[in-house]
Amino acid sequence: MAQVFHPAANIIARLSIIVAIGGLVGTLVLFDALQKSAHVTEVRVPKEQIVPFSHKHHSELGLDCRYCHTSVEDQAFAGIPPTKTCMNCHGIVWNEAPILEPVRESWRTKEPMEWNRIHDLPQFAYFNHAVHVNAGIGCADCHGRVDEMPLAWKENDLYMSWCLECHRQPEKFVRPRDQIFNMAYEKPDNQLEFGEELLRVHNVNTSNNRLLDCYLCHR
Repeated sequence: MAQVFHPAANIIARLSIIVAIGGLVGTLVLFDALQKSAHVTEVRVPKEQIVPFSHKHHSELGLDCRYCHTSVEDQAFAGIPPTKTCMNCHGIVWNEAPILEPVRESWRTKEPMEWNRIHDLPQFAYFNHAVHVNAGIGCADCHGRVDEMPLAWKENDLYMSWCLECHRQPEKFVRPRDQIFNMAYEKPDNQLEFGEELLRVHNVNTSNNRLLDCYLCHR
């Protein structure tokens, strides 16, 4: 009986399998890299706003985070300042600056300004600012050094894997309550031991991997 396949067919078949597997792996690696890229996550990409608000400038003037984000210590949402908060100062200083005309227009018309959210979690993820603040998590741990941002951007991708890094070992991140809003706070050399003590002080229950329960974030 005549030979059906050429002797090189085995080599071609093996190469085809290797190329197919390599192509699949390469596609998955490329997709993962794309998902983690700034193009998708918008990490460190300043977002355009109705007014180019500079956290750095206002921080240098001595404004505390809570002056604008008034509900961060006792509510799930940190709060977006109403126009009145802006006008407390800008009704007096820079009150004719063209760049602040959207603020004055909002004040005249009583229509709130529409800010573009920097940290916009999907609806299936629940986040409570007050819980994290009272557990000893500082603003900068999630938001980065906002006090050094001329325009606001997202410092972390907010993916589930990033959240779990803290939930698995919260002792690596917690700080004293009087340092929550200190953007320049530096963790001590004995952070792990200090963190364990702070978890007890803040009444954070880590028994039975409770911080990894799905319902904490997905409700």
